[in-house]
Amino acid sequence: MWKEENNRLTKTFKFTDFVEAFGFMSKVAILAEKMNHHPYWTNVYNTVHFELSTHDEGDRVTKKDHDLAKAIDKLVA
Repeated sequence: MWKEENNRLTKTFKFTDFVEAFGFMSKVAILAEKMNHHPYWTNVYNTVHFELSTHDEGDRVTKKDHDLAKAIDKLVA
């Protein structure tokens, strides 16, 4: 579940290993580019953490962030 905190939508995903996590990140990169909305994210081994906000709307959570979050969730469903 995505959490809204500090003007960000946040969520952490865990995978079996680095290769699976990196494959997920590659899919998100293509999706984010198509949506023209690029996330702040970190990756350490099998863990990918997101913090979504809309920079050109004052670094706050907007519909763009919710739309990207839903699209990211669909990648792992």
